[in-house]
Amino acid sequence: MEAADEYVVDFPTLGFLASDWIEQHARVPDGFSRGDAFTLSTWQTWIQCNHYRVKSSAVFDPEHPVGASAFHYRRSIVIAPQKTGKGPLAAGVTLFEAVGPCIFAGWAEAGDVYSCADHGCWCGFEYAYDPGEPMGMPRETSLIQLVAMSEDQVDNMWRPLKQMVRLGPLIDLINVGEAFARLPNDGVIEIVTSSAQTRLGNPLNFANFDESGLYTKSNGMLRVAQTMSRGLAGMGGRGIEWSNAYDPAENSRVQQGMESQRPDIFKFYRKPPADLSYKNKRDRAKIHRFVYDGSPWVILDDIEAEAAELLETDPAQAERFYGNRIVAGLGSWLRDDVWEAAYAGNDMASESP
Repeated sequence: MEAADEYVVDFPTLGFLASDWIEQHARVPDGFSRGDAFTLSTWQTWIQCNHYRVKSSAVFDPEHPVGASAFHYRRSIVIAPQKTGKGPLAAGVTLFEAVGPCIFAGWAEAGDVYSCADHGCWCGFEYAYDPGEPMGMPRETSLIQLVAMSEDQVDNMWRPLKQMVRLGPLIDLINVGEAFARLPNDGVIEIVTSSAQTRLGNPLNFANFDESGLYTKSNGMLRVAQTMSRGLAGMGGRGIEWSNAYDPAENSRVQQGMESQRPDIFKFYRKPPADLSYKNKRDRAKIHRFVYDGSPWVILDDIEAEAAELLETDPAQAERFYGNRIVAGLGSWLRDDVWEAAYAGNDMASESP
């Protein structure tokens, strides 16, 4: 089980509002729990709380509400192994950004409440703020893009998003099709892939970048991400990158972000214990328990079976995908001194608690 006391939220954030809103509006997209409320685990809520961390100095102007400048982090990076729940979480965050109270709306006083009924949603959801807690409001118009190498890959986010909408109350607010979704006031959720880049350069409020560990200069996706980041900056928007552990020999988008010393990038990465060998079955089981903690839908015996087979042909890939380790293509694990040197002086960079 997750140790909840490791995730201490001692800063102002819209993250609890976001998590409660997602649980009310999004539905489990598949499996035996299909249609149930999509409840975030502790590590998922921790990501929400940090991504939506509000600057204590933020000032609300009702005539001109601000976007990114109200938040502590300009963008977030999430590195986690296969099947931990990155795709459904990304879908839930997308819906919150699309029609939820994702914009800073001032500081609460006693009795302040966020009510969906005030914003055209009749699901009955209300959130009672604590005095001094930051408040949220929906955007007037949300322009959102989901980014991936291919259509199959973007389906990691798009498929659960469609089901979350169709199975819950958001079906009355979001018109979701097979390739895009229409939002209130001419808003839109669009898909951008390496083969479909015609929407590049559009104004953007939010973007999800799936598997940014694959975005390199050689395949053109690094340029795509950089172009979209400029679009976000121009609109006061922000983004989240989701990735498996990356190959440090490829200089990918996520690697550049993780190695950046910028203090306005939130980085979630559970670094497995260094003294455990992924090639040793007993150690591998300990690594899997560590990196999949808080994802109870994952059957570790199944992960072990897949990892053990992949180890026979591509040990580096197995260690990245399932062991959550930063491993070079030939299978040599990045030394601790190299990793630590990359983060010298950055107190938020190493990993989650």
